[in-house]
Amino acid sequence: MGGAEAGRLGRAGLAEHSPLVDEGSGEHYLGQFIPLHYHHNMLMDANRMSAFKTAIDHVVFDGAKVLELGGGTGVLSCLAASRASKVWCVEFNPDMVAESRRLLALNRDGGKVEVVHADAFEYLPPEPVDVVICEMIHGAMLREKQVEVIEAFKERYRKRHGAELPILIPEAVIMAVQPLQQEYDFHGFHAPIIQFQRAQVKQEGTVELAQPSVYSTLDLLQPTSRNIRWSGRFVLEAGGTVNALRFITKNILAVVPERATTIDWFIDYLVLPLAEPVAARAGDVIEVSFHYVTGGSIRSLERNMRVTILPQAE
Repeated sequence: MGGAEAGRLGRAGLAEHSPLVDEGSGEHYLGQFIPLHYHHNMLMDANRMSAFKTAIDHVVFDGAKVLELGGGTGVLSCLAASRASKVWCVEFNPDMVAESRRLLALNRDGGKVEVVHADAFEYLPPEPVDVVICEMIHGAMLREKQVEVIEAFKERYRKRHGAELPILIPEAVIMAVQPLQQEYDFHGFHAPIIQFQRAQVKQEGTVELAQPSVYSTLDLLQPTSRNIRWSGRFVLEAGGTVNALRFITKNILAVVPERATTIDWFIDYLVLPLAEPVAARAGDVIEVSFHYVTGGSIRSLERNMRVTILPQAE
């Protein structure tokens, strides 16, 4: 959960739950001081809550030591505390520190959670832990600083506690992109805007012109680069105007080897309008390219998207 300015995390886990805040600077970047009701609304996101509870129940064992980086309301730390012997919940935003302590005091297992007012980029638990939860997740891994925070944590942790790392929740992130024809007419008002769409739900006004293509897989236990650069081709299944790209982010919260499956969470799709729409027909081949840095602004990706139609072979 958590993020604010790079290096000043807290719970900026506004993420897909509050797409209105993006650009910014200084201490307010990524909404470090977002009103508490945004965090409260996240508790009502059944998709999110169910997926994380399932993953935490699977990964956290009786007596485990758990660290959460960017704790927000403390809900995920509290879920972990149902089995863990000790949980450290790190939060930078002082308002959220007070709120998480208030809410944890109302819950049976809240007493096993220590809310630490600290920077997630700098904090280390006083002893080794078994599980680390870090829900700083946004569409296309933008805005929030999860990759940076986890990379910094791994380096600090190995220096103090040795090479073996704790289990991470999530363990990996898979990202895909899809060309769309997106409706931008709002009661006669034309407005090509950034949109967030509920995952895996049919969207009125959205025409999927081709199947999604995976452009990046991040294994968070491995060294992870922040630089994302991709170019790929799509054969259009339907004709229309390619005027938007949909970015799909699937979080592998936990791997369940005994069932050869994973516990997944799709966050809201991020739909970005193209500066230069392209008219095309079914069967046309288009090339899509973009580049950005994880944790950067949505606009930084939007400015670097390109779509071109490739000439047909005679």
